[in-house]
Amino acid sequence: MDDSDRLINSEAFVITQTDFGEADRFYTVFTRKRGKIKAFARGVRKSRSRKAGHLQPLSLIHLMLAKGKTFWIITQSDTINAYMSIKNDLAKTASALYVFELLDRFAPEDEPLFSLFTLVKETMSRIEEEEDIFLPIKFYELRLLKYTGYMPNLVTCVQCGKEIQPQDQYFSAERGGVLCPTCGVQVYRTRKITLSALKYLRYIQRNPYRKFEKVNPSSSVRTEIDAIMLYYLTYITEKKLNTPAFMNQIKEQDEKKE
Repeated sequence: MDDSDRLINSEAFVITQTDFGEADRFYTVFTRKRGKIKAFARGVRKSRSRKAGHLQPLSLIHLMLAKGKTFWIITQSDTINAYMSIKNDLAKTASALYVFELLDRFAPEDEPLFSLFTLVKETMSRIEEEEDIFLPIKFYELRLLKYTGYMPNLVTCVQCGKEIQPQDQYFSAERGGVLCPTCGVQVYRTRKITLSALKYLRYIQRNPYRKFEKVNPSSSVRTEIDAIMLYYLTYITEKKLNTPAFMNQIKEQDEKKE
């Protein structure tokens, strides 16, 4: 085993943390060089610990880790970007938590995914800088699915293989994509998807983020897309996602204020 197998020096995001004993803590971190790994920090909960302030969730950090007998040991940590404007905004905080919940569910352990790491960084910057959070979140969802091998087929019917025509269709999470109207009524557990929602999802699949400034889906289309994506993501993870309900609660509170 050479040094590259025993040491990690990398940018990273903290995904989860769990207290252990009186002063220690376990972390799940997503590193640029090694992907998602489990790590252990000794004494990090002590008041004099220098690492504690640099091991915060929703922050981009620099980590140095050494391979222990069972876990990676965090030896040094420094904050690169704390994203304070996100943490000071409840709606943006909820969106960022959603980004990391999906990351934890989809990223395999100990497998470098450089494109996914870049996507997370870019998404955090977009949440931080942009007023409309819907666009960066939808782009993140579909690119995450692409990088982890779950991109839905939105071009041809997943049942008969025929090219999808410009009309309302059906979506099947189980089959991983769109069904034409003929096949859709023959398959169980499908959702209807309007042409407008389908066009928007296709646009995200095919285009870089910079082109999204020209696209502004209606409120009804946004609601439909949210429901379709949650349906698909929940099916893949086989477990209810926690943060969407929190995001909706904040959205409803903001709408009442208006």
